[in-house]
Amino acid sequence: MALQAGIVGLPNVGKSTLFNALSNAKAQAANFPFCTIEPNVGVITVPDERLFELEKLVSPQRVVPATVEIVDIAGLVKGASKGEGLGNQFLGNIRNTDAIIHVLRCFDDDNVIHVDGSVNPVRDKEIIDTELQLKDLESVEKKISRLEKVARTDKDAAAGLEILKALKQHFEQGKNARGFNVNEKDREKYIDDIFLLTIKPVIYVCNVDEKSVITGNQYTEAVKEAVKDENAEILFISAAIESEIAAMDSYEDRKMFLEDLGLKESGVVRLIRSTYHLLNLATYFTAGVQEVRAWTIHKGMSAPQAAGVIHTDFEKGFIRAEVIKYDDFLKYKSEAACRSAGKLAVQGKDYVVEDGDIMHFLFNV
Repeated sequence: MALQAGIVGLPNVGKSTLFNALSNAKAQAANFPFCTIEPNVGVITVPDERLFELEKLVSPQRVVPATVEIVDIAGLVKGASKGEGLGNQFLGNIRNTDAIIHVLRCFDDDNVIHVDGSVNPVRDKEIIDTELQLKDLESVEKKISRLEKVARTDKDAAAGLEILKALKQHFEQGKNARGFNVNEKDREKYIDDIFLLTIKPVIYVCNVDEKSVITGNQYTEAVKEAVKDENAEILFISAAIESEIAAMDSYEDRKMFLEDLGLKESGVVRLIRSTYHLLNLATYFTAGVQEVRAWTIHKGMSAPQAAGVIHTDFEKGFIRAEVIKYDDFLKYKSEAACRSAGKLAVQGKDYVVEDGDIMHFLFNV
């Protein structure tokens, strides 16, 4: 699955620095606006200790972790919804992502210029929110205009019109679509086809200084208050620290560095996990001598749908799936031993795949 999260934020908040730490790609991280002109894409592996355990037991030729694409999107300024700065390009790039990583500057540093002259993460958030809301409002108004032409004679269009008018009012109050109260059926029927920007799930990354990376500071407290009514996650990360960690070659050096800071794991690891969680994803495994591999699925997928992630032929010709629970595999140490112990289950088309399942698919095309 080509899953993609976009890093957004005003110029000079630490987006490209964070992206570099995430992917070890070398987006230019210069101290001036718009240094990232084209979106930079990094393919990020999802940390999963279970892969290491499976590797020990299976001894495969290779191990392939799950991945999420991270896109560093060019900076945004006021007026982007009308094409100011790199606005149109920004809005087009963000429309293609599955989730948003919104970086907010929550540190003081006279050497790093702020595009608006002062540090105020809530204001920065509202600038980007407003531009995205204005673009979404434009999309909603276009659909309202279309439905008004047929609503008098079409009950379905009339119902959709009422929902969209309520959503229009929601935007005019300065609110994001992800906070709009609508049932899933109506959302799918009347809203999903206009591909709203502010309906995407979001993680707010507070880019803090080193001393604030655990407890936060006055800026992060302001962000918490501002987003308390949103269905969003908040992380405290120091992009400067993450850059230092990314530059270290040794795992032991990185571990010691984190311990000195009082951290159990890096901000990058926490961010990747949060992105994976935010997108409501799960992992299943295939485990054989050729490879042990993690496969990404949406939670709730059936066995044929999960098989289709490997290849569409697997889904089309699905016969059955052989399933071993991860804990059972660790206990009995091989597929053969699990089979002998009665821990290998044969599942049909209605089986809902669970996180950690070790799967073998049988199919015919």
